Amino acid sequence: MNPAVVTIDGPSGAGKGTISRALAGRLGWHLLDSGALYRLVAFAGLQQGLAADDRAGHTRLAQALDSRFGARADGTELIELQGVDVTQGIRSEASGMGASRIAAWPELRSALLARQQAFAQPPGLVADGRDMGTVVFPTAPLKIFLMATPEERALRRYKQLKGKDSGVSLAALSREIAARDRRDATRPVAPLVPAGDAVVIDSTGLSVAEVVERVWRLGGERGLWQK
Repeated sequence: MNPAVVTIDGPSGAGKGTISRALAGRLGWHLLDSGALYRLVAFAGLQQGLAADDRAGHTRLAQALDSRFGARADGTELIELQGVDVTQGIRSEASGMGASRIAAWPELRSALLARQQAFAQPPGLVADGRDMGTVVFPTAPLKIFLMATPEERALRRYKQLKGKDSGVSLAALSREIAARDRRDATRPVAPLVPAGDAVVIDSTGLSVAEVVERVWRLGGERGLWQK
């Protein structure tokens, strides 16, 4: 029997990562942060000085990606690239915008597809991304499309970054999120759209616990775990 998979897709700032980590922790399941894989490739490209439009170079990086996902003693995320902690580096706006750009390249998406599917191991997987339910795990028994208003998402990102970057601007973040939404939704390969059988949840004004509880109830109703 294939391991059960829950996919959680949605735009930047909708809360996919937070919800996915909380759900995976509650279930004791594996977690795939697919966006982090693209961020790792973009970050590595920046570190190596690759041109922004160097598709072949970035694809080679994706094919040879030596990464590890884990958690620190306090439960916060830990992401390593070639044994080096790059958690903060890949969460920068530069890495995020780079990830959105390279994610539109078919050859790079193909290079990461099998790597992502290999995360599906017993007892189950919570997969966070933008095309988890439409491309990577199209037969997943529970697909969530998590959204929030652009204003809410910009504010969340602003609060997340202002302690790390004194020059961060809410207005600039709003523009960047709007631009990324357009790019992700209109790319010709694996555009950001809900799967036909996805449950759409608007997280605007909801707490993490409230969203997790909704997903928990949906999974219980489908027999993926005990309610």
